[in-house]
Amino acid sequence: MTRQTHTCAIAGAICALLALATPARAQVPQAPPRPLPTVNMAGPRFGVTMLNQRSIDELKKHDINLKPIVSQFGWQFEKRMYANEQGLTVLSEWVPLITGLDQGVALPSLNWLAGIRTPSGHEFGVGPNISASGVGLVMAAGVTIRSGALNIPVNVAVATSRFGPRFTFLTGFNIRR
Repeated sequence: MTRQTHTCAIAGAICALLALATPARAQVPQAPPRPLPTVNMAGPRFGVTMLNQRSIDELKKHDINLKPIVSQFGWQFEKRMYANEQGLTVLSEWVPLITGLDQGVALPSLNWLAGIRTPSGHEFGVGPNISASGVGLVMAAGVTIRSGALNIPVNVAVATSRFGPRFTFLTGFNIRR
């Protein structure tokens, strides 16, 4: 065996060994990420919703007379499902609301959103909506403004139903605990 052949054989054996070792190295268990502390971001929500004419007409059939812009009051319950050290958060939110108190009626609605919040406070969520207009989908986007332990969410949402879309502006506050 020549010296060159011997060197090629050794190099080939080393390459084969490295190729076989790569899948084995990939199977080495990785430590799970450290859980980040739980933060309670629940708090009151209030705002207005703009109803479309078809929704107003449908509610009139049930002796519920509303103007196109109605008040919203409720509470947001939020659960952080995942957060990384860079600040990206995956969350689940339940938002029960009472609509129309400003007009002498109390129409309940329930929203469940799954979404994300970026380190800068921008957020987006989507999920089901159950209201006096029936069932539909709600999509929300906004930003949370932080001032020390105080958080002020500012969100816009559109909720769909068989009677068309409703547009909502909600704000509120919570205190980081």
